[in-house]
Amino acid sequence: MSSFVSVIGTVFVDCKGFSKNEYIPTGRNLGSIQFVHGGVGRNVAENLANLELTTSFVSTVDSTGLGDEIIQRLKKSNAHTEYLGKINQGMGMWLAVLDENGNLAGSISQMPQLDELERTIKTSGRKIVQQSSHIVLELDLNEQISKSVVELSLQENKPVFGIPGNLDVILSNISLLNQLECFICNDIEAGRLLEKNIEVLSQDELIQELIAFVQTIGLRSMVITLGENGSVYYDSRTKESGYQPVFPVKLVDSSGAGDAFFSGTVMGLVRGLSLKEAVVCGTKVAGWTIESQENNCPELRSKYKEDEYFQGLLVKK
Repeated sequence: MSSFVSVIGTVFVDCKGFSKNEYIPTGRNLGSIQFVHGGVGRNVAENLANLELTTSFVSTVDSTGLGDEIIQRLKKSNAHTEYLGKINQGMGMWLAVLDENGNLAGSISQMPQLDELERTIKTSGRKIVQQSSHIVLELDLNEQISKSVVELSLQENKPVFGIPGNLDVILSNISLLNQLECFICNDIEAGRLLEKNIEVLSQDELIQELIAFVQTIGLRSMVITLGENGSVYYDSRTKESGYQPVFPVKLVDSSGAGDAFFSGTVMGLVRGLSLKEAVVCGTKVAGWTIESQENNCPELRSKYKEDEYFQGLLVKK
C-alpha cells in the first residue's frame, strides 16, 4: 500500500512570551505574547502533511471557535481530520517563556481530557491501524491508549514511530519501546532513560551508551537530539551509528524544533531512506522551524520542495 501515516497525539494552544531584553526569572520582562497552535501530535501531523505524506490526525479539540480554527489549519495542510473529535477540554494549554535569544526559559503544561481519545482508540483503533502504512504515537498520552495502539500495530504488522510527551508513561512501561520502529527523544529525556548524565559524555561515549541501551531494550532504532549540538543515532539492524551536526540557522524560537526534527526524520524513514539520511532531513526541518515564531515553519512545504539536498535524497529512492 502507498504511505498513509496516522498520527495519534494531543492538541495544545501555546501561550508564548518572548522577552525583549535579558530575561530575569524573578523580575518583570517586557516583550511580546502570542497564542499559537501546538501540541506534539498536532505539530507532527501538520509537518508530515506539509512534507507531502498522506497524513491522518487522531485526537480531540475544544468545541469552540479555536477548535474549529485548528481543524481548518490542519485541513489546509491536507491532513485528514476524520478522527479529530470536538469535546469540552479537548485540547491542552502550554505556557512558555522564551528568553532574549529565543531559548525556552520555562514552561507549564495543562493536559487535555483523554477520555474521548481513549474511546476512539477502543472503538476505531483497529480500523485506524489497518488503513495506515505507518503509525506515529505520542507515547505519553496515557497507559491505556499507548498500550492499545502498540498492541494493535503489532497485530497488524504496522511500524510505530514513538515520540515522548513527558516520559511518565514510558518510564513505567519501558517495554513499549521494544515494539517501536524508531524512538526519538531529546538529551534530557535520554538522560532519564539511560540513567546517565549526558552532559559529561563525549560524543563517542554517548553513541556507545545509545547502542547499549537500544540493544538492551530491543529497540530497532533510536535518535537522541542534542539541541544546538546536533544529534546521535543508531540502527540495530544495519548497525549504522553516528553523529549529525546542525545546519547554520538564525534562532528565533526553539520550541517545536524537536517535533520538527521527529517529523523530518520519520518522513525520511517512511520514504525508505537510511536512518543516517533521514536524520539529515530531520535536522533541516528543525532548522527551518527554529527560524519561525510558530511551532511549525509556515513555509515548510516550499522550503522542502526547493532544497536540493533534501530532494536529492528522495529522488534516488
